[in-house]
Amino acid sequence: MKTIINRESLLNPLQQIIGAVERRQTLPILGNVLLKSNAGTLSLTATDLEIEMVSNVETVSTEDFQTTLPARKLLDICKALPDGSDIEFNIEENRVKLTSARSRFSLSSLPAKDFPGLDDIDAQQVFELPQTKLKALLEDTSFAMAQQDVRYYLNGILMEISPDKIKLVATDGHRLALSEYKTSISIDEARQIIIPRKAVLELSRLLETNDSEANIILSQNHIRVETGALVFTSKLIDGKFPDYNRVIPVDGNKTLVVNRESLKRAMNRIAILSNEKYRGIRLTLTPGNLSIQANNPDQEEAEEELSVNYDEGEIEIGFNVTYLIDVLNTLDSEDVHIKLKDANSSCIISDSEDSPNLYVVMPMRL
Repeated sequence: MKTIINRESLLNPLQQIIGAVERRQTLPILGNVLLKSNAGTLSLTATDLEIEMVSNVETVSTEDFQTTLPARKLLDICKALPDGSDIEFNIEENRVKLTSARSRFSLSSLPAKDFPGLDDIDAQQVFELPQTKLKALLEDTSFAMAQQDVRYYLNGILMEISPDKIKLVATDGHRLALSEYKTSISIDEARQIIIPRKAVLELSRLLETNDSEANIILSQNHIRVETGALVFTSKLIDGKFPDYNRVIPVDGNKTLVVNRESLKRAMNRIAILSNEKYRGIRLTLTPGNLSIQANNPDQEEAEEELSVNYDEGEIEIGFNVTYLIDVLNTLDSEDVHIKLKDANSSCIISDSEDSPNLYVVMPMRL
């Protein structure tokens, strides 16, 4: 059976779904992409059994077929072919021959009937969000997710949905990121779900920065996000996220206001001589002045002073500089507000007093 597909019609969806294909997999077929043509629509599906991505494109193919091909090899071939070229697929029982102009490739295939899929989801809640807003919520919080923590429920993002707002929270136990978006959501009661780390990162990559709507479907164990021709499905983490409100300090009575870019550059410079393992720096606050210091086991030292808006008593406090820089990289305001209580309490960082985003960083002993 032969069919012809334009290179771009294949390349773009392949690039979208390739993130679901693990380089190392337990089942050989998980390294493949499922190609299914039906009534002029070609769907490409990739999965690692935890997330599944399906991309649909219109083709000029008049024949229906389905097969699976090695995903990364097919992607590399499409990238290497000239722009605007057509690819002829000659599909045999366990092999597919690709021809484009004078280029010829022969790829091994596995039966499409053996390609695994995620269970059908039973929609319990359905609502819409602008893609650009969902992307911003994910990007504003995802850096604080844990990585391979034994507390598996921290290896992802909490999504809290209520009729008047949506809130995302991430923490690794040392810092916390929270982002909130007030909107009207057509659900009857509030709900919390935990989206796994890989799904968060892939969604952040796939969502576009425009106002087109993302249709979000929640079931008991899955989240599905539909954006135009792309359908993204992920299993949810089965666990209880800690009560994040208990982590957010409410008694910070000292506020520091400083230029974000100046603070970030100073911290990047001071970090050069911080302890490579613990990344600790010391902040000393006095009225109108912030001193940042670092040292390491080689007895090397760095210090820098910044003029700041601060008129409270002296505080000396230690932080992991990487955590602070991550927050400063995420914010895009001219100034940042840092609320403190004392040397043993967490600080709150935000871009304004009434910001929908806030970041909590625990202090460290130096």
